[in-house]
Amino acid sequence: MKLSKQHSMYESEHTLFIKALKEKNPGIEEGQQKGRALLWDRPPISLDEQQRQLESAVKQQAYVYQNKV
Repeated sequence: MKLSKQHSMYESEHTLFIKALKEKNPGIEEGQQKGRALLWDRPPISLDEQQRQLESAVKQQAYVYQNKV
């Protein structure tokens, strides 16, 4: 289904708002990328480090709130 020429140029209010925001603050995308890097982009962990982390993890009982008998 092909949209008419009138609809192909349509931009929603949200799109216009985001474009205007990016024009006012040109560094906003760089800030987003830095924030993403802080939370998600991690350097790879060596196999030895992975093994050490697995071995040092505290084992948890099946139901956390149950008293130990």
